[in-house]
Amino acid sequence: MKRFLTPVMYVLATAYFLVDVIFMTIARPVADWCANHWVFVRLRSWIASLRPYPALALLAVPFILLEPIKPVAAYLAATAHVRTALFILIIGELLKLVLVERLFCMTRDKLMSIPNFAWAYGKFRWVKDWLEATDAWRTTRRLGKLAVDTARGYVAEFRSSRTARRVSWQSR
Repeated sequence: MKRFLTPVMYVLATAYFLVDVIFMTIARPVADWCANHWVFVRLRSWIASLRPYPALALLAVPFILLEPIKPVAAYLAATAHVRTALFILIIGELLKLVLVERLFCMTRDKLMSIPNFAWAYGKFRWVKDWLEATDAWRTTRRLGKLAVDTARGYVAEFRSSRTARRVSWQSR
């Protein structure tokens, strides 16, 4: 049984890590920009003034509005509108991640005062910590960092070669 579960764990850890890296790499800067933008200051103060259960209801709004995007994207992909489906899926997931992350960061302490939410979040963290402690996760994480570093090296090399060509061309 262990011989079967080990490769499955590697595949699941890799898929989870890749999805997390891809979407959070894009979502984190957008979320940080939103957090620091002056337009959202009043909205942030209003959200901070909410009590625990209204904060939980507000946290549910992005899920309720943006979760149906997945079946819509699947339908579009099945009807040969693959580019539109990918675009809708990516934009919807990024919006959902940004909104949920920002709302959770702003209301975390209030949400943790709800016993059932705190229990469910504790179970979620336990599973996530267990997954991150596996060899499959650590190997996938190491390979992911290696891939990112390699890609950054290629991009830096490409940019420096373009700059060198531009400088040498201008000097003639």
